[in-house]
Amino acid sequence: MSMDKPTGTNRFISADFFTPSYRIVGKVAVPSTGLMGLLSDPMNSFVEIHDARLARLHMPTKLVDHYQSVRVVKAQLFAICLARREDLGPQAIARGGYVRVADYPIRVTTSIYDLTGTIEWSGRFDFSVIIADSSREFVPIYDTLLTAILIPALKVDSPAMLFNRKHVDLIALKSNRVDEP
Repeated sequence: MSMDKPTGTNRFISADFFTPSYRIVGKVAVPSTGLMGLLSDPMNSFVEIHDARLARLHMPTKLVDHYQSVRVVKAQLFAICLARREDLGPQAIARGGYVRVADYPIRVTTSIYDLTGTIEWSGRFDFSVIIADSSREFVPIYDTLLTAILIPALKVDSPAMLFNRKHVDLIALKSNRVDEP
């Protein structure tokens, strides 16, 4: 059996993948644990994207190339936008367990992207736990708007998104925002 072909337990989901220089729109084969399970798998350092359409960030609507499949290094992914929350995987995996959660509207910035949305977190919001959590590289955020900092024409709304915590510059709670008079 080839390692490139998904097994019968996988299903394909559509997603937009954002790297430092490209937006890749395509499909990825995920296990029953969803995209969170695929990205949290320590045995693979890459993601295979099928029917991949590439666009450079500075020209987000112009198709540069189209491939049957490409492989992207997980560490180079900044964010992944999904069309449905369910594509993240079971709630126990997306939230990190079966616990009561609170919604925290946040702003996340990286060197290239600005994200606004809502994070579901159990207990009091704790920046250090989000950044130091060694069990997963990618953190789910909901009802999100992704904007490229230097390319304001690139805006993507998504009901569910994952961001790579290793690329985060800052996370701010919107409730701590100071409105200037």
